[in-house]
Amino acid sequence: MIPVISIVGRSDCGKTTYLEKLIREIKLRGYKVATIKHDVHGFDIDKPGKDTWRHAQAGADIVCISSPEKMAMIKKVNKELLLEEVVAHINDVDIIFTEGYKRESKLRIEVFRKEVCESPLCSKEELLAIASDTTIYDDIPHFSVNDPAPMADFLEKSLLQKNR
Repeated sequence: MIPVISIVGRSDCGKTTYLEKLIREIKLRGYKVATIKHDVHGFDIDKPGKDTWRHAQAGADIVCISSPEKMAMIKKVNKELLLEEVVAHINDVDIIFTEGYKRESKLRIEVFRKEVCESPLCSKEELLAIASDTTIYDDIPHFSVNDPAPMADFLEKSLLQKNR
């Protein structure tokens, strides 16, 4: 089973910035990483006028594009998929990070910066760890938002090495 870790936190707390650092650190250690970004507002990755956009406009339910470097699939859905349904499409990776799935019951790492946030988003019972510029809960593993290496060490020891 691929471990799924949700990076959560209040708006503008630095989730994406921290996740970028953590992804780079995990990749340097030789692991394969997938990410899933939740967007409550909807999104569009197809450019109007391009072939794949035209295929979708013509009524295709699934549009794929593939090249020697990457592949993408756009699938129309009639309701928002559960995180587990999205995860089911991912294979051949060592870890999956999500960003924005704060209501799902996955392992969570909260990103918290005291100059941006008044209080944490999660209770300590909901957290695997915290990336912060201050100590929030004494009994939850705490890591700096500026250095992802100790968090990567923690994830490697607690989750990644068990799955290899």
